[in-house]
Amino acid sequence: MSLASEGEGNAGAGLRKADTDFSELLFRACHDLRSPSRSIQTTAQLIAREPANTHLSEGLGIIIDNARRLDSLIDRLASYSIALQTEPASFQPVRMDVCLRTALASLHGQISARNAGVASRELPRVSGDADRLTQLFEELLGNALQHGRAQTPRIEIAADQRGDEWLIGVRDNGGGIPEASLERIFRPFEKLSAAHRAGCGMGLTICRVIVERHGGRLWAESGRDSAAFLFTLPVVSG
Repeated sequence: MSLASEGEGNAGAGLRKADTDFSELLFRACHDLRSPSRSIQTTAQLIAREPANTHLSEGLGIIIDNARRLDSLIDRLASYSIALQTEPASFQPVRMDVCLRTALASLHGQISARNAGVASRELPRVSGDADRLTQLFEELLGNALQHGRAQTPRIEIAADQRGDEWLIGVRDNGGGIPEASLERIFRPFEKLSAAHRAGCGMGLTICRVIVERHGGRLWAESGRDSAAFLFTLPVVSG
């Protein structure tokens, strides 16, 4: 190994250790925050069941709502921490079609409520973490269901081999994304509008971390009446 490549290897190891240290810190913080958050929510719910005046009931409603939002944010930060810990050394052969089916089963209620149609073409076998790749599909499909403006959502998942990588796309008919926001939506806590306040703005950030930890890239494209999230994964040799 040359001095240059050795230096690059040391730098890469240093970055991975920094990511691991940050992930562990974040996960511990989430663990410590979750208990008081749920305690506040539970206590407020118990008080709300007692006879009270209107102003007190309204105040308790605000406390409960914000405690739930805090609890949701803690869960998302914990998911981000777990995604940062994805290590290639633990990768196994993974069938992406199985990951997709698992994700669809998890989202069955949302898909039925929106009367959405989901179609998929043949998906590849890759090397990776099955749980994180399933989560990737859950996040991208959930994003299309939550933010799509189409009355009847239609989502298509397809894959094509491009040289030594797979290009996988999740496309929807949800009305598109403003061009100026195609990169901004991947930033932590970023939301396009007040209409997107229901989420924490972490889903696409988590998706990008998962894909990058698998040696790929994730980006968004938009048409007049459609949007697509495209990601690459390395082709498994042999």
